[in-house]
Order: sequence, then C-alpha cells, then structure tokens
Amino acid sequence: MHDFLALAEHLAQISGAIILRYFRSGVAVDDKADGSPVTAADREAEAAMRAAITAAFPWHGIIGEEYGYERPDAEYVWTLDPIDGTKSFVTGSFLFSTLIGLLWRGRPMLGVLHHPLTGHLLIGDGRQARLNGQPVHVRPCARLEDAVLLASSHTSVARYENGEAYDALTRRVRFYRTWGDGHGYFLLATGYADIMADPIMWLWDVAPLIPIVEGAGGRITSWRGGPVFESVERVLAAGTSAVATAGGLHDAVIAALNPPAS
Repeated sequence: MHDFLALAEHLAQISGAIILRYFRSGVAVDDKADGSPVTAADREAEAAMRAAITAAFPWHGIIGEEYGYERPDAEYVWTLDPIDGTKSFVTGSFLFSTLIGLLWRGRPMLGVLHHPLTGHLLIGDGRQARLNGQPVHVRPCARLEDAVLLASSHTSVARYENGEAYDALTRRVRFYRTWGDGHGYFLLATGYADIMADPIMWLWDVAPLIPIVEGAGGRITSWRGGPVFESVERVLAAGTSAVATAGGLHDAVIAALNPPAS
C-alpha cells in the first residue's frame, strides 16, 4: 500500500501541474460524442498519469475517461478522471478536481481527490480518510431539515430518477447547492455537507469516491439504496447512480428519493 500511495500522490502532482497551466488560459474546448466538454488539459493530464503508472507498475491496468482501457482485467487497475468537473474548469470556476482510483480484483480499494488550485489532497482507503495527511470525518447529522444537500446537476435528476421526489427533498433540507462533481464529495468527507447526490456516474467518477466516503465514516449507495458499484463491467456499460451521506440520515434520504407509488 505504501508504494501505491506514493504513486497516487505523484499522479496528483504531475496532473495538477499540467492542469494549472491551462486554467483560465483560453484553452480550446471540444465536444465529445456525448456532448460533454474536453480540453488539452484533460488529455495531457491523463496521458502523463498513464505514463507514470506504466513506468512504476507495467502489469497494472488503467481505465481512464479520455483514453479508454489498458489491461482492464489485471489484478490491480487504476481509474483516472483527469478533470472531474470540466464544465467548471472551462468556465473559470475552481470547483473541479482530479479523481484517481485503484481497484483490486475489481473492487475499489484506494481513492484520491486532488484540487490542483488549492493543493488539497484527500485520500481514502475505506477505513480512514486523510486531507493533506490529517484525518477527516463526516459530521453528524440526523435530520433532513438540518442537512446541506449538494448535487452536480439539478436538471439531470428528472432524466434518470424521480424528479418530483428530488425537488421535494431540495425544499426540505436546510441548504441546497449545486457545488457538485468531486468537490461535493470532498465537502461531505471533510465535514461541510451532509448529502451528495448524482443520478448518473461512470467508473472513473465513482470508483475513487467509495473509499474516500467510507473512509471518512460516511455511506454511499445507489439512488435506490443498493450497491453503488456492482462490477467493473456493469458500471462501464451502463453507469451507476450515487447517494453519499454522513451516515446517520442515509435511510431517510433514500426513502425521500424513492417514495412509494401512489
């Protein structure tokens, strides 16, 4: 694990240096097939991380958002999202991060969230989570009315889940903001938010977040309360949903998102 952690920190540093060169630089923005934006910063950061992984552990697999798969059936597989929150990045907002995960035999074992602009490096292994080396934990919250709810996109909920139930939840909580993508999970794990919800995520989005949220003492499930990560193949093919909470109010959140049919 020591060698894996050292490599993960190295990946965060080399990708962060590349991303910072492009931030607010007027870098060209291209549209991918699914309509999502991508820049040279995304591509170069992922390419650099891939090269570093291959140099350190040439038998490890890699699954990245921009360049696909290499050895996806390996015992250890790294997942890479060079800029999680590219829409924030290209509009000059600081609410973006780099997500790095490590799977062992198809299960998330290590997660890294790096904010290049602030230098915040959050690492979790499912048992503990540390921010720049210091332990962090979710905060206690037992009532929805006291909770801070975050999301990556409000409008996407109705396309994938029960939009009316979600709207009702946003009105019930104390504060609701779309400070989402990886940054929302960062706020949850470090004790500044209580619920983070995403109706659709992909492997490189969610795999790093599971060890971080659970390591900080939180819970993360699918939108309906089931496993958020059933298998690499399933998440690659169809994506997944995610609801992460500080733990104590998780069941109440899932119940609110999935009311019984009338």
